Amino acid sequence: MASIGIFDSGVGGLSVWREIAFLLPDVDLIYFADQGYCPYGPRTLPDIRQRVEKVARFLLAQEIELLVVACNTASAAALSHLRGLFDLPIVGMEPALKPAVEKTNSGKVAVMATPATFQGEPFGRLMARFAHGVQVFVQPCPGLVEQVEQGDLDGPATQRLLHRYLDGLPAQGVDELVLGCTHYPFLRPAIEAVVGAGVQVIDPAPAVARQARRLWERLETKPLTSSVPQRRFYTTGPAERLRQQLWQLLGPKAAHQANVQTASLHE
Repeated sequence: MASIGIFDSGVGGLSVWREIAFLLPDVDLIYFADQGYCPYGPRTLPDIRQRVEKVARFLLAQEIELLVVACNTASAAALSHLRGLFDLPIVGMEPALKPAVEKTNSGKVAVMATPATFQGEPFGRLMARFAHGVQVFVQPCPGLVEQVEQGDLDGPATQRLLHRYLDGLPAQGVDELVLGCTHYPFLRPAIEAVVGAGVQVIDPAPAVARQARRLWERLETKPLTSSVPQRRFYTTGPAERLRQQLWQLLGPKAAHQANVQTASLHE
């Protein structure tokens, strides 16, 4: 049965997975959480690129028809590299700067992401294309990915980090805040509480899912869909840990349907 492969350094990409599962409920989905190598953000771009290629090859061995790089850091480091290597549709992530620029009334927008996302060439190109006539505040947020991975979505440690990174934005006139990491949507209630009602938070996951659906529907050989779609999850960390995270982040129904396995990537 043809399927869509989705991967991230950890559980952040589940924010994209749930949107794709909603739009394509009858399609088999395979999710890969590279939790044994998480987080990607502090690593060098060459290291990330090498690791992401191994993850992609693992998913291709599962005979996927479409690949979704549900990780901003991996997309910034390796999306062009993957598209040059593999002959299948590949969807990547990029901070939703364009809609933020279109929506802002103050002319001031902010992007929160991992340091590696800002270091990659794609973000520079994004700024060159869309950051005209507006002021863009770039906010690296080290540590937030780890908090989501630990299941701490609104505890004191997470609150301290969010206040450190975001407290100054409303006072500077920012009215649009882009979530530039797929982990961050799971922190959205806490983020909105910090920045207040005057700042609109933008999550790119729904738009990425719509693009995945468009590409899936354009496949020349229409893959068969399943009346009981498979929901396979792989992790390079402990499988039981991922099961618990699925329960917390996606809910009991999704967790109950999930087939969770440990995977290893050959070095």
